[in-house]
Amino acid sequence: MPEFSTGKGTRKPSMTAHEVPRGTDSMPDALPQGEEKAAAVRGMFDAIAPRYDLVNRIMTFRLDVRWRRLAVGSLALRRDSLVVDLACGTGDLCRELDAAGLRAVGVDLSFGMLAAARTDAPLLQGDALRLPVRDGSVDGVTCGFALRNLVDLVPFFAELRRVLRPGGRIALLEVAEPDNPVLRWGHGIYFGKVVPVIGGLLSDASAYRYLPRSVAYLPDPEELCEMIAAAGFTAVERRLLSGGISQLLTATRRS
Repeated sequence: MPEFSTGKGTRKPSMTAHEVPRGTDSMPDALPQGEEKAAAVRGMFDAIAPRYDLVNRIMTFRLDVRWRRLAVGSLALRRDSLVVDLACGTGDLCRELDAAGLRAVGVDLSFGMLAAARTDAPLLQGDALRLPVRDGSVDGVTCGFALRNLVDLVPFFAELRRVLRPGGRIALLEVAEPDNPVLRWGHGIYFGKVVPVIGGLLSDASAYRYLPRSVAYLPDPEELCEMIAAAGFTAVERRLLSGGISQLLTATRRS
């Protein structure tokens, strides 16, 4: 794959998902920062990889499948376009990209997630802030529910601009809070109380306690869109999904 600066890591890791331990507390109670956050997030996803897809389907009532399909459609790219899926996890977005006739490459920091992946797309273990991808070599970038897990968003958006060709597209999914106060109250109860219970029963309890608390890492919506625009993108758009419980951010790289 000539667009990438290294051929290493493009095969799926040989370790099976069941070799990754689960059921332990993988996240500290306090929200970590800096390199401590990167290490904690990596360990957390290694721990929850074996049942990650199952928990996602249950806690979102399979809405996550629809959200990813919308994200891929929003790229509006021609068939055979090359798209890098960052924080690819077990490959859900890679599979949607492949189904849409796009060429997907997955990148994730967590070896456990890559080991549990169910996709034919090439996979790379790597840092989203320092991608092993040549300048201007890809047509699109997707990222599903990982913005709040990154150490710093400013260099992340700059890295997206670097690897995209002029006119390339991004589609970023992330959690959100409904604007409607009643829906926001109900979502707060479900996200803050019910989801940690589901996660604790099926996977790693501390990881799913971290999930609702990690929203604190996200800038407010206006600032988030401004950060994307400042990084060199135009047509920045934020779309709330399913009553506002998730959001889809799209933009086009300027020339």
